[in-house]
Amino acid sequence: MPTLTEDLRLRGVIHQVTDDAVLDRLDRGGVTAYVGFDPTARSLHIGNLLQLVTLRRLQLAGNRPIVVAGGATGLIGDPSGKSDERQLLSEAQLHENIASVREQLARYLDFSDEAGDAAAVLVDNATWLSPLTLTEFLRDVGKHFTVNQMMGKESVRSRLERPDVGISYTEFSYMLLQAYDFYRLHVDLGCELQLGASDQWGNITLGIELVRKLTGDQVFGVTTPLLTKADGTKLGKSVLTNESVWLDREMTSPYALYQYLVNVEDEIVGTLLRTLTFVDLDELAALEATVVTAPASREAQRRLAYEVVAFVHTPRDAEAAVTASAALFDESISDLDLPTLEAVVADVPSTTVPKGRLVDGVGVIELLSTTKVCASNGEARRAVSQGGVYVNNRRVDDPEATVGADALLFGRYVLLRRGKRQQHLVVAE
Repeated sequence: MPTLTEDLRLRGVIHQVTDDAVLDRLDRGGVTAYVGFDPTARSLHIGNLLQLVTLRRLQLAGNRPIVVAGGATGLIGDPSGKSDERQLLSEAQLHENIASVREQLARYLDFSDEAGDAAAVLVDNATWLSPLTLTEFLRDVGKHFTVNQMMGKESVRSRLERPDVGISYTEFSYMLLQAYDFYRLHVDLGCELQLGASDQWGNITLGIELVRKLTGDQVFGVTTPLLTKADGTKLGKSVLTNESVWLDREMTSPYALYQYLVNVEDEIVGTLLRTLTFVDLDELAALEATVVTAPASREAQRRLAYEVVAFVHTPRDAEAAVTASAALFDESISDLDLPTLEAVVADVPSTTVPKGRLVDGVGVIELLSTTKVCASNGEARRAVSQGGVYVNNRRVDDPEATVGADALLFGRYVLLRRGKRQQHLVVAE
């Protein structure tokens, strides 16, 4: 049985460590570690998931996780990994976002008394940053770092190399605010470790230095790799919609999250299984082998999708997503509730037809040609005769059959299918 940090290394979760001494202590438990999230939206997204899962692993090993909601730093925005200046949020937007993110975080970590010394803690850095005056900040924090030192950080340097963009003094100061977070968490809550993605390395090391200069204590930093797609771009946006994949079910449904992960490339599914799920290492090896031996089965992707949806939402949501995914190709599509049905067919090509026309009944041959599922009436007739046409996933055997009001799902939808994969949604309006 591997130790916590052996498991993390085998999964590829550990990217950089400021001092390996902290790893042995994590294995023994009792370390207080933190991750900060700036609530720039009312939901965390899939790009935040690695940090959440890693915090959960640490907690299960007896360490105490702290989650910092950036009520103050969120007003500024972290330049790390950003090629352009962030849009500033209003305080009202930020407070609304923090409330939503707090509710999410409670699902991923154990904040209860039953967790004992490992019970998670949620804090807002506005508690200590908002009362801090500018002169106090410059005197107590700013004097400890040179501009040269700050300009050497990757998050700043990458922006300075683009004179058309540059970096504002506001974002330039961000790393000092984050460093002060680490100092306050260390003094107030005994925090000894900051976790973050690899693009946070510069911010983390600055915080470690500030703690040392102000207290003389040694604290630590560990980063995780950035999760990217096969083309090197950051994980987190849907290819079809170019929209972020959120952890809030109202913004990205459990089914949509499941489908996003079922469709990840073979090249990255192994990495995502190792880093984002709690599947044991032996089973991971077997799943990764199927990517080579039976790629068409997408067994690894389906397991990844199930495990992530179960963690982000609930096992029941994961089961429902599996059922809904299968329903796209069988008669159980008629049993789905409306939100799930609409999520299932969201990416299916569609044609709108007058509702009265369907209520009166329209020939299946005419409907196939009208929607361009078949190029002509003749082609549609041949497809039906060959047993390759389905209405709501029920095979149509009679070329003279009609599609009427009884075929409308929720009084509005009819799903046509030709062959195994060619689907088309008829929308009655």
